[in-house]
Amino acid sequence: MNCIVTAGPTYEPLDDVRRLTNFSTGRLGTELANFLAARGHNVALLLGEMATYAGHRRAQHVSVFSTTADLHKRLQSLAAKRVEAVFHAAAVSDFAFGRILTPNESAKLVEIKAVKKISTRQAKLLVELVPTPKIIVGLRGWFPRARIVGWKFEADGGRADALNAAKRQIAECSTDLCVANGPAYGEGFGLVAREGKPLHLASGPLLFEALDKFVRSGGSADRRISL
Repeated sequence: MNCIVTAGPTYEPLDDVRRLTNFSTGRLGTELANFLAARGHNVALLLGEMATYAGHRRAQHVSVFSTTADLHKRLQSLAAKRVEAVFHAAAVSDFAFGRILTPNESAKLVEIKAVKKISTRQAKLLVELVPTPKIIVGLRGWFPRARIVGWKFEADGGRADALNAAKRQIAECSTDLCVANGPAYGEGFGLVAREGKPLHLASGPLLFEALDKFVRSGGSADRRISL
């Protein structure tokens, strides 16, 4: 089956030499792509250029993205192809830079216009952060017949909070499954569907097995996986 896996972080530029990004190595998504390729799927891996994981990339097609807008464009470009499953594991930056302000000689804040490099001689910078568009919201429109799996990394709260956040993502974004992980969830992964109890998976390989089973099942509401 034709599968798309996104992995690693996007970034947003402050100027031509400074960036805002997420802590993401790209390892989990790359290993998922490797697993799916080994199982006979035709896999396109979209990998953030700032991903630090240096392991082998066994996907048949590897494309490197930079900013959130660039990942958005690359996913849209694949929408015309036949795609059976999309695994959106990329750590998309939640914020981009808005206005950049600095005090002038009279201590009045003035906006710095676009420059290649903001001078370090500025006394102080006040930077506005604005939300980036949520890529996962558009996946169902681009890939209406695909099985879509999102990720929900939660740092605060407990496991119940992480699972509830995963449920909300499914409802709000019309995805089929969501993988909950991060400090809030704790060790392992929670695989959440629209209905039924979440499935706890203690390791990456067990998660990959469940996701492969989901793809092969056809992904219907009644035949997803044993959740």
